Amino acid sequence: MLSLQTDSRKGVQNLLQQLERRIAKKQKLVAQYQLMQHYERQCQTQGHTLIAGIDEVGRGPLAGPVVAAAVILAEDTVILGLNDSKQLNEKKRGLLAGKIQKQALAIGIAQVAPAEIDRLNIYQASRLAMKKAVEQLQLAPQHLLIDAMQIDLAIPQEKIIKGDAKSVSIAAASIIAKVYRDNLMKEYHKQYPYYAFDKNAGYGTKEHLEGIKKHGITPIHRKTFAPIKNLI
Repeated sequence: MLSLQTDSRKGVQNLLQQLERRIAKKQKLVAQYQLMQHYERQCQTQGHTLIAGIDEVGRGPLAGPVVAAAVILAEDTVILGLNDSKQLNEKKRGLLAGKIQKQALAIGIAQVAPAEIDRLNIYQASRLAMKKAVEQLQLAPQHLLIDAMQIDLAIPQEKIIKGDAKSVSIAAASIIAKVYRDNLMKEYHKQYPYYAFDKNAGYGTKEHLEGIKKHGITPIHRKTFAPIKNLI
């Protein structure tokens, strides 16, 4: 590095600047990851080693299920770049999801269908999806870190507001759930091609609403959500 700093050639200096930016970016990611381990570290000091982060996606869409994921990471796991899935682009989410799937001790994924959402309401459906995701884990968690919610399980748990940006375990769950649901909606697009589910994941975009006006609703639409409930 020192020899590069003393080299006056422009190309060498440009290379040096790129290297310094790369190092600074990695240092920032390391610092962010360490900060986001705070809640996991607290649980570990209490003797808990199997800590599950839980999050859900799909509360707001007009179509499709709500999906939840539960992820248990080993204490020494480091996956730089974990964050709230909404803060990441599709490519980054996909890369991180692959790393999570390879390194996680256990992953549970569950969904609650649109008809059940209509029957329960979206809040209760989200809680149910989270509970089911925990029950899908192949390892029994000793503690739960949950994004902004509590669920009906007799396991010690902590509700963390905006937890997907504050806990590595919840962030991992957020990414797994988001990638799973987006892929599911892309499959639904093949079955129902008039609503652009592959692009909007069921949210009420202009193209989606135009599809509803022209072709009506599908079995995966949520009948209690406006504007759909006003059309039936």
